[in-house]
Amino acid sequence: MNWQGITVGYALSGSHCTLPEIMPQIQRFVDAGANVVPVVSQSVLTTDTRFGESAHWRSELTRMTGNEIISTIVDAEPLGPSKRFDVMIIAPCTGNTTSKLANAMTDGPVLMAAKAQMRNGRPLVLAISTNDGLGLNAANIARLLVAKNIYFVPFGQDNPAQKPNSLVARMDLAIDTCEAALQGKQLQPMIIERFLYA
Repeated sequence: MNWQGITVGYALSGSHCTLPEIMPQIQRFVDAGANVVPVVSQSVLTTDTRFGESAHWRSELTRMTGNEIISTIVDAEPLGPSKRFDVMIIAPCTGNTTSKLANAMTDGPVLMAAKAQMRNGRPLVLAISTNDGLGLNAANIARLLVAKNIYFVPFGQDNPAQKPNSLVARMDLAIDTCEAALQGKQLQPMIIERFLYA
């Protein structure tokens, strides 16, 4: 697919352990010619973890995409009227973000951007990363699975022996899922085997 002229909203929520896996996927969109606009949650914006400092992630996002980060509700609100994003992806999409999205809660820039995308009837792609995907959050995922214009990066259990409720998307399928979503299609198979650990 030719990504020239296509603007991708790439939103990151606070599954910090997944961020190192996410960055190469953002680069793939950039290398394909897409205009990538980063959107980050408050957690990604401000929290330092053993997986990296927030300043590092912010610096990488602006360097890689050449765009300023959308990091406040005020900055994200104009995305609705401007119809800026052709496709938006939330990767990683945490259980907290999934829960709020499924229950129409808009309390941060990622959710405001997602609300704008849904308002415009444009594709919203979710790459879930949650320890509770087969727990209480299963109901929220189910609500989003049947929602119009919402698509999922194929996902599966990443460690069923030690974390039986955990679900994580195959982040390397992000660009393929977005391409299918732009055509109004869900990339298949959506539920896959994804064991990271023996």
